[in-house]
Amino acid sequence: MARSAVSHASAPLPAARDVLELLKPITWFPPMWAFMCGVVSSGVALEGRWPFLIAGILLTGPLVCGTSQAVNDWFDRHVDAINEPDRPIPSGRIGGTWGLRIAILWSLLSLAMGWLIGPWVLAATIFGLACAWAYSAPPFRFKASGWIGPGVVAITYEGLSWFTGASAMAGALPSLGILLVLGLYSLGAHGIMTLNDFKAVEGDRATGLRSLPVTLGVSGAAKLACLVMAIPQLIVIAFLIQWSMLISAAAVAILLAAQLACMPRLLSDPAKFAPWYNATGVTFYVLGMLAAALGLGGYV
Repeated sequence: MARSAVSHASAPLPAARDVLELLKPITWFPPMWAFMCGVVSSGVALEGRWPFLIAGILLTGPLVCGTSQAVNDWFDRHVDAINEPDRPIPSGRIGGTWGLRIAILWSLLSLAMGWLIGPWVLAATIFGLACAWAYSAPPFRFKASGWIGPGVVAITYEGLSWFTGASAMAGALPSLGILLVLGLYSLGAHGIMTLNDFKAVEGDRATGLRSLPVTLGVSGAAKLACLVMAIPQLIVIAFLIQWSMLISAAAVAILLAAQLACMPRLLSDPAKFAPWYNATGVTFYVLGMLAAALGLGGYV
């Protein structure tokens, strides 16, 4: 125990490039995109609101999402030793307890930014950070469940970020229509998160994580993911038609058709083509989010 304490205390300050790698900038895009969808859906002009826009982008991407990545890497360092041994913590480039310290510091910075933007955004930030810690950390460790884990990520990455964008611009609770659409796209994103689990099946099995590709099999999980992604978009299209947002409805329908055209290839070999579908079908999915947001904001 004494040797471990000395080792933690003597771990050198991590290099900036290793901290940046820990925060995984490539993962910041989905919540930042959802935030921008929230901004658009609010229908509020950007004039005079640029500080809120910039602060919100920093909050949803580098801060809250960055926090979630640091928390996940710290509590999953034993899993990453199997799946991704070159990551900063298992490789030793971020040693001692620096991974945990960075996660705590980024949490505090996120709370400070949320407080500066406004009460609704602060509330969303608190909820998002709670989900980030509960997803990876015991005793909750939501990621151990293939049902709850992807749902938590989908809600925070897509729905909560959309909510943050809309509330930051309007300075108030978003409308019921916005809440319905962001909720449906969050539900659909559960399927996207399931596809992301295909890359870690070996490590998940070895460490007892019950992801859907582990419990349902790769083929069964892929079929379920496709259904979960498609059905909420059909409901969004129905709502947009009911609200007379016909151009947005048509755009979402076309983008859904493009996703459906990509799904047979995904299903033919899910483990092989999941990364390909993430680059094609998921792109059509997030473009559909923007199309719906434009209709909600009164732009089309």
